[in-house]
Amino acid sequence: MPVILGLPGSLRRESFNGRLLAAAADLVPEGTSLDIASIRGIPLYDGDLEAAEGLPAAVRDLKDRIAAADGLLIATPEYNNSIPGVVKNAIDWLSRPPGDVARVFRGKPVAVIGATTGLGATALAQAAWLPVVRALGMQAWFGGRLGVPSARQAFDDQGRLADEQARERLRAFMADFSAFVARQTGR
Repeated sequence: MPVILGLPGSLRRESFNGRLLAAAADLVPEGTSLDIASIRGIPLYDGDLEAAEGLPAAVRDLKDRIAAADGLLIATPEYNNSIPGVVKNAIDWLSRPPGDVARVFRGKPVAVIGATTGLGATALAQAAWLPVVRALGMQAWFGGRLGVPSARQAFDDQGRLADEQARERLRAFMADFSAFVARQTGR
């Protein structure tokens, strides 16, 4: 059974991208699981801290979870037309030391989705992830794009993705990405 790790690109407890991952976990096809991680607790990258103390526990734990997963699904907000600093910072920590990149990321199937309160549906942030994904040697899935614009209207008061069109697009996206992960990993 393929295991996909969902990584929200926000620290907000009620973030729309965390909610989008929760919806994705409900909509994965049978035989696939989506576990949701967090970047909470990862400090700002500081080479002096790394040299003095090594990797923080939150970084080590997340690295192990990504390495153990068959695929990675990043749910990215879009800040100033690009990747939010907090999630880029997490990736910078996760790529330390450089010799560990292969264990954590190399060849890992990855897809990027996103939700935003604006109308752009995180298209620019998703595109900004491409050089990062390439630098880490991951296998980007280009079989579909999923962005949820106007997120305040798409999610209900309980945080559920209530927009039926968005739910169906997410269901199809997860089915196709899950199949890609299964093909790449033989699971």
